[in-house]
Amino acid sequence: MAIFLTENSKVIVQGMTGSEGSKHTRRMLKAGTTIVGGVNPRKAGTTVDFDGTELPVFATVAEAMEKTGADVTVIFVPPRFTKDAVIEAIDAGIGLAVVITEGIPVHDTAAFWAHARATGNKTRIIGPNCPGVISPGKSNAGIIPADITGPGKIGLVSKSGTLTYQMMYELRDFGFSTCVGIGGDPIIGTTHIDALQAFQDDPETAAIVMIGEIGGDAEERAAAYIKEHITKPVVGYVAGFTAPEGKTMGHAGAIVSGSAGTAQAKKEALEAAGVKVGKTPSETAELMREIMKSLG
Repeated sequence: MAIFLTENSKVIVQGMTGSEGSKHTRRMLKAGTTIVGGVNPRKAGTTVDFDGTELPVFATVAEAMEKTGADVTVIFVPPRFTKDAVIEAIDAGIGLAVVITEGIPVHDTAAFWAHARATGNKTRIIGPNCPGVISPGKSNAGIIPADITGPGKIGLVSKSGTLTYQMMYELRDFGFSTCVGIGGDPIIGTTHIDALQAFQDDPETAAIVMIGEIGGDAEERAAAYIKEHITKPVVGYVAGFTAPEGKTMGHAGAIVSGSAGTAQAKKEALEAAGVKVGKTPSETAELMREIMKSLG
């Protein structure tokens, strides 16, 4: 099993004809993703050849869905066009929109997220500023390298793209059901809590790794949720123990203000909820390795 993305997912790429979009479309195809087309109103009606696979370009997401049955879109459009691209996907009623683009104004993210809520939450948004989602051996929607790990029974949800890849590699001997990079911006679509509940409900996920980082209170809220609702073992890692106060660290949401949002505060909240928290990514992987061995 997998969450959000399965071997049956039909994927379109908004921005497929651009440099980033075409590069990662090629990589997703190599990973076995069923990509059925792209969207670019200026190039509608043309096709693009990806090493022998001809993919059509449609004018709109709605047309792409009608012609191909697509249920996932991966968005690689420049920041100034991203709000309109996501709203178009929401209005078309697509089930999953994976927003890879970084540098989107927070106001724009708030606008398309609010639009999704106002229209009934029919579209799950992952991101923005995220590496996407991969169900190893089944499908890959985004920029996560597909050859780091194989299928298995660990679920992974992470704010950090790089740490997603490291954790996948460290635990490659066990493999993953799905890895979800939710992004590090102040406003995101799918949260730690959303992914935790999906993994809880997935019969093929045995244990969960949650990677957070400084800034905001998402990890504290996730800790409270884990205590009340999650029965599967969870291990955690919080990036940013040495970050100076008041300085933006990599992600726009990773800003510490006073005692709120510090790595230590998040670690303590998670541990109070019964989550084992590693001091380093490698130590976190070792904690999960011990759990997987105990589960047999």
